[in-house]
Amino acid sequence: MDNPEKTGKNGGLLTEFPCVSTSEWEAKITEDLKGADYEKKLIWKTAEGFSIKPYYRAEDIAELSYLSGALPGKFPYVRGNKTADNNWEVCQDIVPSSPEKANELAADACNKGANALMLNARMLSGKTETAVMLRGINTDNTSLHFNSSKSYIEFLGTLTNAISALGNDPRKAKGSVDFDPISYLLLKGNFHAGQENDMLEAVDLIDLAEKELPGFRVITVNGQYFQNCGSTLVQELAFALASGNEYLAFLTGKGISVDKAASRIVFSFASGSNYFPEIAKLRAARLLWARIVEQYKPEHAASAEMRLHVTTSNWNKTIYDPYVNILRTTTEAMSAAIGGADLITVMPFDLDYKDPDDFSMRIARNQQIILKEESSLDKVVDPSAGSYYIESLTNAMAEAAWKLFLEVEDKGGMIEAIKAGFVQDKVNESAALRKAEIASRRTIVLGTNQHPNAAENMLLKIQAEEEDSEENDIPGPAPRYKTIEVMRGADAFEDLRLATEIWESEGNRRPHVFLFTIGNLAMRKARAGFSSGFFGCAGYKITDNAGFTSVEEGVNAALQAEADIVVLCSSDEEYAELAPAAAKALKAGNPEVQVVVAGYPKELVDQLKAAGVDEFIHVRTNVFDTLYVFQQKLGVML
Repeated sequence: MDNPEKTGKNGGLLTEFPCVSTSEWEAKITEDLKGADYEKKLIWKTAEGFSIKPYYRAEDIAELSYLSGALPGKFPYVRGNKTADNNWEVCQDIVPSSPEKANELAADACNKGANALMLNARMLSGKTETAVMLRGINTDNTSLHFNSSKSYIEFLGTLTNAISALGNDPRKAKGSVDFDPISYLLLKGNFHAGQENDMLEAVDLIDLAEKELPGFRVITVNGQYFQNCGSTLVQELAFALASGNEYLAFLTGKGISVDKAASRIVFSFASGSNYFPEIAKLRAARLLWARIVEQYKPEHAASAEMRLHVTTSNWNKTIYDPYVNILRTTTEAMSAAIGGADLITVMPFDLDYKDPDDFSMRIARNQQIILKEESSLDKVVDPSAGSYYIESLTNAMAEAAWKLFLEVEDKGGMIEAIKAGFVQDKVNESAALRKAEIASRRTIVLGTNQHPNAAENMLLKIQAEEEDSEENDIPGPAPRYKTIEVMRGADAFEDLRLATEIWESEGNRRPHVFLFTIGNLAMRKARAGFSSGFFGCAGYKITDNAGFTSVEEGVNAALQAEADIVVLCSSDEEYAELAPAAAKALKAGNPEVQVVVAGYPKELVDQLKAAGVDEFIHVRTNVFDTLYVFQQKLGVML
């Protein structure tokens, strides 16, 4: 029977709000656009290859078959694995590899809200050191996740003994190890001990975990590497699924049941700044993984559940204006939580230039605690359910990722696709495109390529990375295949600015930009602001001015200031008279000075170049390329 309040019967509230059809909405939008192109103005063309509309309605998800009867905790798990709440584990990343220091930080984190730890196993040589690292940690209630071990087979045995030595039951412990030979192949260009030996280690790890550590997942599919190497979200999703399928195919081929194999795999994804697409990515990941596992005919439906560890992305993090990283990781953690992550790691905001300190680790941990305790994101199962936008985006993400997944399978699976260079080419192509968008400011990185803090200096705050001693190096064979490289999108801009700081630290004068403001008040102020932000990205000293009444006055002030770069800030109309005179006078007074015009008066370009103008800066300028040229001209960079 219809709900009277919903249908408007018996004087329901909604009688005042008649239904509006999609055609009526579209007609109104078209009217308000006043002739502007609908596609260009309102349709978002994503890097993933699909289009996002300005609004969504119930009709947009009416044909999504997987939503029919979909419930939390039920196949295909698009609505998550949980049925009672949306609780997740708060994971603290413990960077130091010294057992004593790591234990100090880990114990503090657990006492202050963390219930999962990511620990570095690289330096642990035996039961004693492992026990030191875990001293005081309740292994029954705190999940333990280990990376960087030289041999995970040996380490799991050591871990079992260490937990027992501390008086705890290894069979009650839960966690994971970062065993992922496919990622090793991608990052190093070869297998560590050969393809067959590396993959067979997964069989031994599963057998060992079954006997000693049943709560541990021993294969990690590191989808996060793709995003942190510059991939699109669809590539991250598709290649992670292809890696997971590669492991399933190999393990079942060795006689391990799909139920046992799938229950030992954890997927690790990055969460970036694309808030809603990141939510959709995690929902699509569960949906597609369930479909993949289904093809192996598991005995138990729960075997198709995807265990998700989500870490905030490092691709979009910056050294300059680092506190902005806190804002970035907050929305990224929200995406992970709303998307249904089982485990979330928020990386400290200062990670990329120093070892995290107590403050940055506390902030990283408390960001998640606030999302739970104050925002209650852990209270509602599948908080994004019912959103026409997110459901439609989930479907678009799933379709695009499945298409790419099938391309990988057509090439013989993930390993063969890597050997052929297909995966690397896709990721590297995406990374180059994303870097280009940052260089031209089509993608904004706040504080780095837009609105830089001109007074900020980071050179002395950057800690030098300690080189591993030879005895700690893990030897590996020479690369045979193409690789992907973990990087940050802001790297190139930061190198520009750090070069300026190094130049000054060596006794040179910091490059000086003088804003020659003259003429139309509104235009000169707007272009002076634009120019300050432009050259601030390279860390130059900027001298602004209230405005000059004559060309002669401005030229004299610029020459007296001994500026390296003089930027003419006025209107296009006034440049015809002012710019040639200013450029000639500046060059006459100092032939080395670089004369720049803020704007691009198309009809005057040749005339102004002839008069001595060296460069034009405007909204279509490639900021990085232009600043790099200036760094070379000024001798700051070779």
